[in-house]
Amino acid sequence: MSQTASSVKKEPACSTTSLSNYLWSDHPDENKWADCVHCGMCLEACPTYEITGQEQHSPRGRVHLIKSVSEGKLKVNEQFMDPVFACLDCKACTTACPADVDVGGLIEEARGQIRQAMPLTGWKGTVSKLFLQGLFPHQNRLNSLGNLLKIYQKSGVQKVVRKTGMLHVMPQHLMEMEAIMPEVKDSVRKKYKNEQVVKSKGETKHEVSLLTGCVMDVMFSDINESTVNVLTRNGNDVTIPQTQTCCGALHVHAGDRETGRKLAKQNIEAFKDSEKVIVNAAGCGCAMKEYPELFREDPEWRDKAEAFSEKVEDISKYLYDTGYETPKAEINKRITYHDACHLAHGQGVRQQPRDLLLDIPGVEMVHMPNADRCCGSAGIYNITNPEMAGEVLESKMENVPEDVEMIAMGNPGCMLQMAMGVQKYGRNQQIVHTVQLLDWAYQKEDSVKEGE
Repeated sequence: MSQTASSVKKEPACSTTSLSNYLWSDHPDENKWADCVHCGMCLEACPTYEITGQEQHSPRGRVHLIKSVSEGKLKVNEQFMDPVFACLDCKACTTACPADVDVGGLIEEARGQIRQAMPLTGWKGTVSKLFLQGLFPHQNRLNSLGNLLKIYQKSGVQKVVRKTGMLHVMPQHLMEMEAIMPEVKDSVRKKYKNEQVVKSKGETKHEVSLLTGCVMDVMFSDINESTVNVLTRNGNDVTIPQTQTCCGALHVHAGDRETGRKLAKQNIEAFKDSEKVIVNAAGCGCAMKEYPELFREDPEWRDKAEAFSEKVEDISKYLYDTGYETPKAEINKRITYHDACHLAHGQGVRQQPRDLLLDIPGVEMVHMPNADRCCGSAGIYNITNPEMAGEVLESKMENVPEDVEMIAMGNPGCMLQMAMGVQKYGRNQQIVHTVQLLDWAYQKEDSVKEGE
């Protein structure tokens, strides 16, 4: 299998000697495109090229554009911005590339240059600042948002809003997202705020830390809870550092690399005493493994980022590598598995979550064709590029077997996007996280023992 983008280590680019025509430091690294021979092996792997058939919306086309700006043949303008921001950054092209060209890294660096040359203005700029700077980096504000959403869901307001059709004033894709909003519960960070360590339920074998995430701990705190349950069940003492913050993935994807660096520094410091940093969101894990790329031009922090990235581990891979208790209770469901892009292509984690599912008694695994094809979520791509995201989702849903009861995966963004697909196309599958199923099997086993 080809190396993943996050595992390819390249020498830092030196902005002081570069001949690049980009105006700011931290520009696209010419070392990343040096091996691209425009062979076209990436074309079939690219969802946007599959839909548009346009060269500028292919990986090699985007590499050519990024290189052309560096050579002074093209300016940073709308013609350049549109294809760069239309990329899903799914990293499937790097998996397909014989030379392991890090197209995703180039895209993110190019977006950083675009946003400095062409900052968002008007309502888009306001919304971007509100969420990326004003909300995601601040856990107290996220908790307040979570409380408001709980009131909205439990007070009856949500039912009234849906019944009266008030949501029709919203854009179609936002209506669809509201319709599949999960039930908001108390955050795990809040629950364990006063506990330095969540102790193992048996003999302690390992000590790990958990990234709770920003949106993850508001919208999917039940998955964080399942992660804590499964880790402690399998001999892990779990710490939840209160100084951790958003991983910065959404900021880097949006071209705000400066905020991405600030958040990366905060997380590196928050987890500096941790032996392992366990992550249950593919996008967060991939972003944190790529922290060294944010500090290409800062040797001190690059070294810290390198050491930190080595500690980051997806929950399914960690359990697979360290061993886990095979549950005895049955979950009698037909299940298919969707490979989150930043888990399969970004981190090279493919078989481990499947093996976890297969170890649950009663689970019948059904193969999904093109399981590692993007679903169209791509961070907030389904909000910023709803039409393209919708077409990518439609293609994805065509590959979901109709006779399965559950679709398992390892990323919250994918879970929301696939839930929209299930609703939109009249399906009835339940969307679940891999670690949830393992937790449910353990809980069922325990309840049977209690009843004996």
